[in-house]
Amino acid sequence: MKTVLSTKVLSPSQKELLLNAKVGFVEYNAIHILFPDVAIPLEEHHFIFTSKNAVKVFINAIQKASKDRSVYQCYCVGDKTRAFLEEEELAVVETARNAHELAEEIIKNHKTNRFIYISSNLRRNELPERLSNHNVWYDEVIGYETQLKPKPFLQHFDGVLFFSPSGIRSYTEANPTPKSPAFCIGETTAEAAKPHFDTIIIANRPTTENVLVQTIKFFNQND
Repeated sequence: MKTVLSTKVLSPSQKELLLNAKVGFVEYNAIHILFPDVAIPLEEHHFIFTSKNAVKVFINAIQKASKDRSVYQCYCVGDKTRAFLEEEELAVVETARNAHELAEEIIKNHKTNRFIYISSNLRRNELPERLSNHNVWYDEVIGYETQLKPKPFLQHFDGVLFFSPSGIRSYTEANPTPKSPAFCIGETTAEAAKPHFDTIIIANRPTTENVLVQTIKFFNQND
């Protein structure tokens, strides 16, 4: 049986996907998220989110302030982030596969708006750099903190599953780079994996479930 390491704890249904495909797994949370008390400038109306955690910060702020949600326009990365926003009755103007593509859509279609970008302390530079280079006005609020939780593993794994660049950073701080493949949730995570892994498989859609599907497919093809 093939065994993989998941750098986040999976849900029961996600674990069942692997077990039904006869893929064993070890799981741990490679990162920890903290939500400090921060002020969100709710007088602005256009908000950028590259993660569900950033959306949680925003929703908490508008609930505390009892703000009318209909005045806000949201721009986000990922289908799950979009779905989360829409579940909270927030209007989504643009959705992209990654931060670079979202920046391009904003530059192309919404350049005259003023934006608030709610980010993490470990966020990557693609989006803010692109906006700055094209004179798009934005203010950045660090809404949550990503803490790395490096953990060494002595066991050999047939693959490692990654769900963020921070997860890769945490894993590689404590472990030598294995010859086994990295399965990544998206292109941004794959970019972070390139210095460490020779073989990288990217999910077709940026969801945990699709990372698992690509993992299963890879092992079925290579048996």
